[in-house]
Amino acid sequence: MPVPIIIDCDPGHDDAIAIMLAAGDPAIDLLAITTVAGNQTVEKTTLNARRVCTVAGITGVPIAAGCAQPLVQPLLVADDVHGDSGMDGPQFAEPTVDVVPEHAVDLMYRILTEHPEPVTLVPTAPLTNIALLLTRYPDAAEHIREIVLMGGSTERGNRTPAAEFNIHVDPEAADIVFRSGVPVTMCGLNVTHQALATPEVLARLEGLGTELGRTCAQLMTYFAATYLRLWGFASPPLHDPVAVARVIDPAIVHCVDASVAVELRGQHTRGATVVDLHQYLDRPVNARVAVTLEPEMFWDRVIAAVEVLGKRT
Repeated sequence: MPVPIIIDCDPGHDDAIAIMLAAGDPAIDLLAITTVAGNQTVEKTTLNARRVCTVAGITGVPIAAGCAQPLVQPLLVADDVHGDSGMDGPQFAEPTVDVVPEHAVDLMYRILTEHPEPVTLVPTAPLTNIALLLTRYPDAAEHIREIVLMGGSTERGNRTPAAEFNIHVDPEAADIVFRSGVPVTMCGLNVTHQALATPEVLARLEGLGTELGRTCAQLMTYFAATYLRLWGFASPPLHDPVAVARVIDPAIVHCVDASVAVELRGQHTRGATVVDLHQYLDRPVNARVAVTLEPEMFWDRVIAAVEVLGKRT
């Protein structure tokens, strides 16, 4: 049976592909899309979620806007990576898919408590909405199958030397999530940097012969230019769909059990995920941590999902 999920995101080029993968893969039952401030303001990320659903023909999936600010610190956006719109590159028509008149956290709670089975949350953004859900509605945890997130790293960061962007934007929220007792799987930079959108991948998207395939290639082309300019990557890593792929088929993303703590006070390390892969510390395991990816399996699922959705539009 398809796994019921809610994607909590901040589109974002890679969030856009994550949404398409979740909507187009038969292993997933996409119940809702919620948005949060992160790559851009929540107004822009919500608009981008509507744009993605419109261009990909995703209907019947409610979209709800969530938190506009991190729990404690001011918002830091990633316009240097994703552009002023948060999803620069393609020209999008006016979206035909609207948002529902519910806050994202309230929508998540309602779906969790009404759904007949536990639901998997897939955050591909700062964890502000998820932390607020767990604190505002403590009983929500018993309805969550697991939280499979894109964020953190077992190694270096991409916003500071130590911190990955999603965790860096709201470390307090991430700390709440990792200490919640809910099963957590962390897909960090160490594994998402193995999901490279190479020229061969772009050619496969273009080769689908659909408007959606071309739009995805345009998204990746813009993303490639920023990654080359900022970090010297020959091909950009497609971070967020890795978390969705882990839900689709755990064989795509290999994990190990570890203790993960979020650094909140370090002068140079705030927002870092401290992952104890070798059990140096006397701390209980609280997460599965992704370590390796099967790239061919990953890209086959992504391309297949885009193909399915492209035939509907």
